[in-house]
Amino acid sequence: MVFNIVKSVFGVGVSVDTALTNLHVTPGGTLQGSVSFTGGEVAGKVEGIEIEYTAVVEDDSKGEEKTFTTDFFSAQVSGPFNLAPGTGHSIDFEAAVPWETPLSTVAGRPLPGMKLGVSTKLALDNAFDKGDMDELTIEPLPVQTAVMDALEGLGFVFQSADLEKGTIAGSHMPFYQEVEYWATGEFADKLKEVEVTFVASQSNTDVILQTDNPGGLLTPDHNRFVRFGIATDDGSDATEAVRAQLEQLIQRKGI
Repeated sequence: MVFNIVKSVFGVGVSVDTALTNLHVTPGGTLQGSVSFTGGEVAGKVEGIEIEYTAVVEDDSKGEEKTFTTDFFSAQVSGPFNLAPGTGHSIDFEAAVPWETPLSTVAGRPLPGMKLGVSTKLALDNAFDKGDMDELTIEPLPVQTAVMDALEGLGFVFQSADLEKGTIAGSHMPFYQEVEYWATGEFADKLKEVEVTFVASQSNTDVILQTDNPGGLLTPDHNRFVRFGIATDDGSDATEAVRAQLEQLIQRKGI
């Protein structure tokens, strides 16, 4: 991916080429790549370089659906250095991927509605510029795969995914992800749909299942969601655990 950053205020252009070596990463993993620069007509001082993770988030707090783009994590990949006229400079980097980074693909299939990306932010001679967002693919952790496989095994069918504005309990992100499933199979007569949200950390991942919850997870009705934890590295069959939580959810709703 290539970001062309033009510093018209200096009367010179600085081209920036950012290449990722691993296009598919998981939460808690490491993004690797390199940033290459070509100087313009005069010397410049690069104050620093950051890689920023970006997401498109929905905001329906005022009764109308709007989307906005937000940066949710940044990692510094370089400190200051001098960029001589017409010369090149390349920096290899490794940037952490936050544990709570939302998913953008499941089983090799993109999640419709999810837009995640990375961009390169350059501070040159005390001025800032940022390149365009380029797609970032985030694959599920073992526990996330196990829970979603369990839902499908119980007859739930994937419908959609999105990011909702707001910070929920236990999370550090300014949004939360909802992956929505329609109910078929053994739960079809009790539930219309179920939304799953993950709050992941290095050791434990909280799984939130909710249904027919008008206020969402920011103002949740405790009779319409359940929250339980599973070890983050546990990729074993989660069918019975998920079934038990769904039955608890049905009992809370009084069905």
